[in-house]
Amino acid sequence: MPRVVFHKGEKTFRDEVADGANLVVRAGIKRFPFPHLSYGCGMGKCGKCACRVLSGAEHLPPPNWKEEQRLGERLAAGWRLVCQLWLAHDIELAQDNAPTEDARCTSS
Repeated sequence: MPRVVFHKGEKTFRDEVADGANLVVRAGIKRFPFPHLSYGCGMGKCGKCACRVLSGAEHLPPPNWKEEQRLGERLAAGWRLVCQLWLAHDIELAQDNAPTEDARCTSS
């Protein structure tokens, strides 16, 4: 089971998730500690779930076209759209309250 360390503001949350888990799905069903994850559409359109990958990036698949479109140059700095990731390995993420590049999605 992958271990997730998630930094939001000055708080750090830790949990284990099932193989293949998606953190936006877990946030949507209010599974602690991931309700603290900011997200919007869950489909890679809004970019609200963008996080910096602090460790574990080597186990992630290459960014898909949605991530390339939404994150652009931020991909090189370690940013990923969490809604597009299904976890199979340990990962450490940080979500800053930086504005997204595209805010077309207005759901929360």
